[in-house]
Amino acid sequence: MIRIYNTLTRQKEEFIPLHPPVVSMYVCGMTVYDFCHVGHARVMVAFDTIARYLRFRGYQVRYVRNITDIDDKIIQRARDRNQDWRDLTHEFIQAMHEDAALLAVEPPDVEPRATEYMAEMIELNDRLVRGQHAYVSASGDVLFSVRSFDGYGRLGGRNLDDLMAGARVGVDEDKKDPLDFVLWKSAKPGEPFWSSPWGNGRPGWHIECSAMSMSCLGEQLDIHGGGGDLVFPHHENEIAQSEAVTHKPFASTWMHVGFVNVDNIKMSKSLGNFFTIRDVLKIYQPEVLRYFIVCSHYRSPLNYSNVHLDQAITALERLYQALQSLPENSGCLNPDSGAVWESRFIHAMDDDFNTPEALSVLFELAREINRAVKAEELGLATALGALLRQLGGVLGILQSDPASFLKSGGLQKDQVLSEASIEALIDQRRLAKQEGRYADADSIRKELLEKGIVLEDSRQGTRWRRQS
Repeated sequence: MIRIYNTLTRQKEEFIPLHPPVVSMYVCGMTVYDFCHVGHARVMVAFDTIARYLRFRGYQVRYVRNITDIDDKIIQRARDRNQDWRDLTHEFIQAMHEDAALLAVEPPDVEPRATEYMAEMIELNDRLVRGQHAYVSASGDVLFSVRSFDGYGRLGGRNLDDLMAGARVGVDEDKKDPLDFVLWKSAKPGEPFWSSPWGNGRPGWHIECSAMSMSCLGEQLDIHGGGGDLVFPHHENEIAQSEAVTHKPFASTWMHVGFVNVDNIKMSKSLGNFFTIRDVLKIYQPEVLRYFIVCSHYRSPLNYSNVHLDQAITALERLYQALQSLPENSGCLNPDSGAVWESRFIHAMDDDFNTPEALSVLFELAREINRAVKAEELGLATALGALLRQLGGVLGILQSDPASFLKSGGLQKDQVLSEASIEALIDQRRLAKQEGRYADADSIRKELLEKGIVLEDSRQGTRWRRQS
């Protein structure tokens, strides 16, 4: 039984899809006006891992992750760069796809773009106006009337009185109530626009996701997710505008990913304390960043630092060393050999996708592989190795060649001593040993160790790996 923490009810609940075995999952994606940062990476990796696990458990997941390709930030950035906004969004959508692929994030089943769903957004706005949940202001904006929807604020645990106390009354003369929010923005001179019954304009941010999710998945979703910063007002507003039209619960389960922090302060573009995915991958292998993300529970804060990324390298090396130790020819496999570890992995992930606990199972499995190899139980070792790769794949890790990862040390090539240089020194050491120059051989080993290269001698020859 899978149990998921539901932001709406603030408790873990048994996951029961509306139409099993199909699972509908919608995740709010990126606004594409810049390169993705580590916070974006966390959302992509977290929900990719969730989708992978649900499929591993036999569900048919229909995963939709949208792209916001028109908004104020996009328009302003295009102006700053003296660039057509469509060229800007094309550039950063392509960059996002490249970053996601490097992190082993599988493409969503559907990736709707806001500009492709204008007709659906206009229709949804029209239904809200006709249902008296929205009104047209003097300036031509369409605004949602928050007080027309009972229960507004329940996702974020807020009530209207508290929200009113913090509202800036009179900030917008077009609003009947300070809490009302924009569904359709009338066009300003020089801005891109689409025609509508209320004049030329473009959609507000919140209505985009309601229109796209319901168009792609229907009026009710099994899972709706995104970053923790979207709980209020974005997801709160999605619930209000969607349920005001359908009169049905919009999503059964609401899931939110914890913030990425730097020095205990939330990483964000507005604060200027963010690292793009590309910044990180100039130094570290993509799998290191992915491991760093999955080693913390998706709802917990994640503290970014090079120290933690280096720790991720060390952890991955332990797992890859177990896989590298496996013999090539090991005889018959017993498919039940790893049943206890697979069961424990499932138990951990069934508990609100507890990836830290699931990883601890993988480390125990790696230790058992090492024990089996040492005891020359080769069939068992190979079966457990296959299971380690399979379960690692559910988390999106351990799919590389072990020797290649260990030789990279989890770092990019320009950060490390080249393989050719290392192999040349190993050849010199081998020759020194053959000629009885053991002091020279020891000197070469020491030189390599000082440069972070660990040599491992065996009957089959000398293997090497980078020391984290």
